[in-house]
Amino acid sequence: MYKRIVLKLSGEALAGDRGFGLDTERVEQVTSEIAEINAMGVEVGIVVGGGNFFRGVAEQAKEMDRVSADNMGMLSTVINALALQDALERKNVYCRVMTAVLMNQIAEPYIRRRAIRHLEKGRIVIFAAGTGNPFFSTDTAASLRAMEIKADVLLKATKVDGVYNADPKLVKDAVKFDEISYMEILKQGLKVMDATAVSLCKDNNLPMIIFSMNQPGNIKRVVLGERIGSRVTA
Repeated sequence: MYKRIVLKLSGEALAGDRGFGLDTERVEQVTSEIAEINAMGVEVGIVVGGGNFFRGVAEQAKEMDRVSADNMGMLSTVINALALQDALERKNVYCRVMTAVLMNQIAEPYIRRRAIRHLEKGRIVIFAAGTGNPFFSTDTAASLRAMEIKADVLLKATKVDGVYNADPKLVKDAVKFDEISYMEILKQGLKVMDATAVSLCKDNNLPMIIFSMNQPGNIKRVVLGERIGSRVTA
């Protein structure tokens, strides 16, 4: 069992079948699983995306200044972080939202040592607002936070059950990798995470597991070491 993890959740995953906004049933399902592994003694950090509200690189932002669009995307992640915090606290789980952009009335500023102290005390920490900088994705933020807090592993929960050599929705005979290196992901141009995030993990020997969150209980299975999804190593 892993002692300290960073779980990367996409904003789209929290929208469920609605495709936009927050699906309360999906949020309840995800936070129930997170609360369960927290009760097992696992120290949990979460990085959440904001694509269910706004993505700086999406079609809706193509006419916008990239910095403005990315700032809007970062604020979207804060909405999702607060929703996760609320759902977790209703389950009597201690939780803190820490943002990379100062907004003291809403959340704590991200301070590495304080984040680690929260984790050591058994609190779940949700890292919001990405890295606080435009041009960087929340995947990169997840890689960065995982290394800063010395996480054992980065878990990426997606709609797909692992890494494939092609999009399994478009190519019916796409092959799934049970294990693959970061270098192979970069060489083959696989759209697992953006290249910056992949390079960060590779350079710092941070293992990552990519798995589907559509199957209830998968977060617990991965934490307990069950071989599901795809394992990515340096």
